[in-house]
Amino acid sequence: MIYDYEVTKGNGEKLSLSEYKGKVILIVNTATGCGFTPQYAPIEQLYKDYHDKGLEILDIPCNQFGAQAPGSDEEIHEFCTLHYNTTFPQMKKSDVNGENELPLYTYLKQQKGFEGFEEHEYKPLLEKMFAEHDPEWDKKPDIKWNFTKFVVDREGNVAARFEPTADMKKIEECIRALL
Repeated sequence: MIYDYEVTKGNGEKLSLSEYKGKVILIVNTATGCGFTPQYAPIEQLYKDYHDKGLEILDIPCNQFGAQAPGSDEEIHEFCTLHYNTTFPQMKKSDVNGENELPLYTYLKQQKGFEGFEEHEYKPLLEKMFAEHDPEWDKKPDIKWNFTKFVVDREGNVAARFEPTADMKKIEECIRALL
């Protein structure tokens, strides 16, 4: 169950996901130097529009994809607040794949695997890049890139996974339906 996990906030404090019981949670691995970084703006808008209705956001910076989140937790937070006026909580920079991945991400990937990229200008580039390194890349549940999103319902079930290429309107529709 999602409520069995905890994450570390950017300030070093532990956050038990059990604190979010009864809430809808959007969990996203982020990066400050990525082509998808402008998604911070619609994510912040989701937070503003739906936080009072029960939406929580877990922003988990990750430097595993193209080293696109190289700064410290403080630098990343400063970048996000300065450039995107983010107000949602930011967690400590963490791995989402591999031997040092957050246990939360192990769980999320077990619940919702990779089902492909949606049509997007970056789709061909991403698919080509992954295929060059691993012909079986699309059959693995790993997080493929920055700004992969998981939506958790009010009962703690992983309701959906959205790749970075997903239209933010679809993510908003999913969240609205669960609220």
